[in-house]
Amino acid sequence: MSLAVPGRLVRPDVPGLLRRHWPLLPLAATVLFLLAPLPAGDATASGKVGPADAASLLLVLVCAVQALRGRVRTLTPLGVLVLGAPAVGLAVATMTAGDPYAALPGFVRYLQVFVLVPAAVVLLVQGAAEFRLAAGCFVVLALVQGAVGVVQYATHTGASYQGADVRAVGTFGPGDVMGMATVVAYGLIVATAAGLAPGLPRRVRRIAGGCALALVLPLVLSFSRGAWIATAGAAVLVMALAGIRRALKVGAALAAAGVVLVGGFGVGSEMVAERLTSITQVSSAPDQSVTDRYTMWAAAESMWRERPAVGVGLKGFPANRDGHASLGLSSGSDTAGAGQAYLRQPLLSPHNMYLLILSEQGLIGLVALVGGWAALLVAGLRRLGSGGGAGAGAAARDCGLIAIGLFVWQLTDFLYADIGGPSTVLTGVIIGLAAWWALSSPGAPDSEALGGAGSRGRAPGVAARP
Repeated sequence: MSLAVPGRLVRPDVPGLLRRHWPLLPLAATVLFLLAPLPAGDATASGKVGPADAASLLLVLVCAVQALRGRVRTLTPLGVLVLGAPAVGLAVATMTAGDPYAALPGFVRYLQVFVLVPAAVVLLVQGAAEFRLAAGCFVVLALVQGAVGVVQYATHTGASYQGADVRAVGTFGPGDVMGMATVVAYGLIVATAAGLAPGLPRRVRRIAGGCALALVLPLVLSFSRGAWIATAGAAVLVMALAGIRRALKVGAALAAAGVVLVGGFGVGSEMVAERLTSITQVSSAPDQSVTDRYTMWAAAESMWRERPAVGVGLKGFPANRDGHASLGLSSGSDTAGAGQAYLRQPLLSPHNMYLLILSEQGLIGLVALVGGWAALLVAGLRRLGSGGGAGAGAAARDCGLIAIGLFVWQLTDFLYADIGGPSTVLTGVIIGLAAWWALSSPGAPDSEALGGAGSRGRAPGVAARP
């Protein structure tokens, strides 16, 4: 991109921009590396360390180096408590597990997603511009994965669903059918929030609105009931926070897009209608997947009652499942399509994050994790309700809408799903973005919101970058 001025052509200082923002490259990579496809035929690859996980570890390492150099923000006591308390609960659950060595991988995974990555995001993201850069990566990821998913549906090369290979799963494969739905929903929420934000240029808002409408189709074709419910709830909240008038316009546009796609063009109309109907039949005539979910929820509750304080230990749910589950639980779920052979996947989690935490970490872990999330949500809503604060903070209201929207989506989705698969690392990024907004001082400019250095490597007395 170049800027035209009278008499000459000025190009942006790209090396300078990279030099100032290079610590954010691992953050962008953590999101965008999820574009890399899983190896064909390996449905179990979703549980292994992938490129995005490696990038997140690099992000944590860069944060540690920058912290030693004094070029990160200083967390407030509340920030230290909210971001650090889960580590205590995780340590207790690991040490009290029946097999601490078997629980150790779970400790590392939880520490990565719920402590290290969120803390790195909070400490490294200096201002609203860098926040928007990270949020933009979510939209790029969603558009590409969504496009792959639409092609899969159109060409019958997706995951198997009701006897046909039409389920849009992107590059995640049938072993992680929630992967594409999750990242597309993230992008849709970001785009919706950006399209509603009054402080952004009109052109940006229009582009964001177009992206949101485009992402409705792949989300529908994912046939993921949990993602639909979480997206609807988060989108309604974002629209309400942005203002009733704007909410009505965007809501009408999204509804019209859904009617045109499903009703007018008949895109998966019968399958979508059946999937929507099944949401209301979870108690009267549940399908086998719902029955399995209820059975595993009951098993998780039974495990918690057995050890209410500390749970059965990290990674303890699979080992204790059969001793607490009823005979109504099936042996697993069928996966096939999208270039992978048929595979029967075992049911190793309750598909409810809150019950998973309760069963494996007990009340100590639940209070440490969920209590922190509740504190971030309340603080974030409070700051957004106050107008984002004074000065630069008021101009960053779009960041608040994005942060709250993503965080509410994640908390709602946790009612129907838990961590697992390559997209899990994005949970840590979202918690970090929510904490960046919630823990900022409402009355301070966004470049110095957490009380630390306002600009990376800026010497005392030097003006901060705009």
